[in-house]
Amino acid sequence: MAVQAYILIQTEVGKASHVVDSIRGLPGVIDADDVTGPYDVIVKAEAGSVDDLGKMVVSQIQLVEGITRTLTCPVVNL
Repeated sequence: MAVQAYILIQTEVGKASHVVDSIRGLPGVIDADDVTGPYDVIVKAEAGSVDDLGKMVVSQIQLVEGITRTLTCPVVNL
């Protein structure tokens, strides 16, 4: 069963649109949107396991230019 998560992203000032455009093309990314509030971008992503999700965040998403911080929130089905 695949693991889904919301990834909350803070960006450098004025970089949110660039970050969204860059992240939308990454494998495993379901959706990415600019938002207002304490975070600038919210991403919904999917991976085969929690480990794969962590690897995706560290090796792909966090490398996008303009990102200053991420917070990964795995989806749980209660």
